[in-house]
Amino acid sequence: MEAAPGGTLWTAPLHLKDMFQDKFMAVGTIYRHKAVTEGMIRRRAEHNECQIFSLEEVSLHQQDIERIEHIDRWCRDLRILYLQNNLIPRIENLGRLKKLEYLNLALNNIEVIENLEGCESLQKLDLTVNFVGRLSSLESLKHNIHLRELFLVGNPCTEFEGYRQYVVASLPQLKCLDGTEISRSERIRASQGLEEVKRRVWEQEREYLRRRAREKEEAQRKEAGEEKGNKERKPGFDGRWYTDINNTVPGLEENKENQEVETITPELDEEQQEREFWHTPCTFTPESRLEVHRHLEDKKRAKEKEKEKKPKAPRTLITADGRVMNVNEPKLDFSLTEDEENNTTVLDLAVYRHMDTSLMDVDVQPTYVRVSVKGKIFQVVLPAEVKPDSSTAQRSQTTGHLVLTMPRAEGEIKVTTSVSRPPRARQNRRSSSAQDAQRKNDVPERLEVDPSKHTGLDLANIVPRPSAKAGPLETPRTGPPAATGDCSFSEGFVDDPDVPPLI
Repeated sequence: MEAAPGGTLWTAPLHLKDMFQDKFMAVGTIYRHKAVTEGMIRRRAEHNECQIFSLEEVSLHQQDIERIEHIDRWCRDLRILYLQNNLIPRIENLGRLKKLEYLNLALNNIEVIENLEGCESLQKLDLTVNFVGRLSSLESLKHNIHLRELFLVGNPCTEFEGYRQYVVASLPQLKCLDGTEISRSERIRASQGLEEVKRRVWEQEREYLRRRAREKEEAQRKEAGEEKGNKERKPGFDGRWYTDINNTVPGLEENKENQEVETITPELDEEQQEREFWHTPCTFTPESRLEVHRHLEDKKRAKEKEKEKKPKAPRTLITADGRVMNVNEPKLDFSLTEDEENNTTVLDLAVYRHMDTSLMDVDVQPTYVRVSVKGKIFQVVLPAEVKPDSSTAQRSQTTGHLVLTMPRAEGEIKVTTSVSRPPRARQNRRSSSAQDAQRKNDVPERLEVDPSKHTGLDLANIVPRPSAKAGPLETPRTGPPAATGDCSFSEGFVDDPDVPPLI
């Protein structure tokens, strides 16, 4: 029983509060709680050399924590504690933190301000976007005489009429409320008519707690109905689910018709359930926030199971016929060049600059190179055969690139394309001896040009030559011309009518 201002007695809020907390704990026990662990704190104490006994600041935000425990025993010297964006329903196990100055519990499921009397040095408390509806519970902060800043933005209690006046009058040590400084005149006005303000606040608080009790009962019925429905559902012969399978056995034709009309694949059914879950309106309560969180956890767990069921097929590095494949799993930039002066092949692989060399493994083969970067394979086929035993691997101190220098193998057989030559004229088909072969090699080879392909003017054919029968041309006489009947020419001379006579 609690005395209200003005001498009247009011027991409803306290009774509803206890009932609400009991029901909340009853619902919360259905699921396992994710608590604070030593490893979780030690991983976030790198700035303190992973020592938690002397830790003064720790951030445990976004860890899905549902219960505060062990912190007050492991980290007695804490001054700053970040616990925002978790699923914490209650402030507990923080009373031993005598040096704590700043506590951030924003974006949680806290409904009552309690158990902070032992935090003697507390100066700033952040409860933004929680579910604090019992505004009278903040009177427990009167014992925190060093409290200067308080944030309650986004809580149901901020919608109460007279909320700010009530808080300012109840906590005289406050300097700032919800980011707004409290002036001296505001504090004087808040103290005037305080009893009436408290009465109105308590009435609104009582109504809110009754509404919350109904919401809790409805959430419990809904959860119990879902569990009961999952147990009663049985698979039918057609792969669908029915509450009573006996109703589907008689009348196979009717069942077949229903099956044709109502058959829904599991994928479509799952998509429909997903749409209904996200599009169904609901009140913003701790239960709905927990429901969303667990729904996302179930989806994540289902995806992980699918990945476990379907293991990723190993990547083929060398085919069955021995062909080496080019692979770049880490998706790194690279350049492959040939140094003709030094007779080497150089591979420049753009490895991450700050990656430790121990996370890489290099394997040089005569025809390919394989580099493992944090378990991911990079493999490239070389343009020429190299010497693995003479190859070197170095890291650049400025860029971090991995440079492989691989000398090319001596006596490499290079494949060249053969050019077919036209057949030479048939001259001599006799078997050639060693001397003939040597003599043919000494004779320079000349190109044979087809006479029909001439494009220039042939000056040799300007003057027509006599036929082979006419014989050679005679030189002209220097003396007087002979008479017509003179037969002093040679016997083989034949007079050509086409040639004009000499004058």
